[in-house]
Amino acid sequence: MPQSLAKVYVHIIFSTKNRLRFITKKIKNELYAYISGILINIKSDVIKINGTEDHLHVLCTLPRTISIAKLLEEIKKSSSKWIKTKGEEWSTFSWQDGYGIFSISQSILQKTLDYIENQEEHHKEMSFQDELRKFLESYNIDYDEKYLWD
Repeated sequence: MPQSLAKVYVHIIFSTKNRLRFITKKIKNELYAYISGILINIKSDVIKINGTEDHLHVLCTLPRTISIAKLLEEIKKSSSKWIKTKGEEWSTFSWQDGYGIFSISQSILQKTLDYIENQEEHHKEMSFQDELRKFLESYNIDYDEKYLWD
């Protein structure tokens, strides 16, 4: 085949360092737009970005020319530098080092989109920590609790 083609959907979850509540209503839409721009520039199709004050969910495609680690590095490094320029209240902003990334099949794309869209409602009943544990368990990912949150 002379052409390389791919469409790999991923659901990415990551939090602010120490889950500090930096992503306020004042900045969230601008942050989501900025991250969308980062993704578009690296040839990712952005489906949805949403979250709460302490973490984000990103539903997008994984570009065929970039690794998962590079994708997350681009998102986190660029958005962290950008948000620090937005005012004193974000001058100490930082993302947590780790992340979760999960493959999404076409058959559950809409379900995942709905899930991400309803983050504020969802987190009235479940903490970020419980949410991440649920994802790790449903994807059969072994983890050590002591390394999840620092």
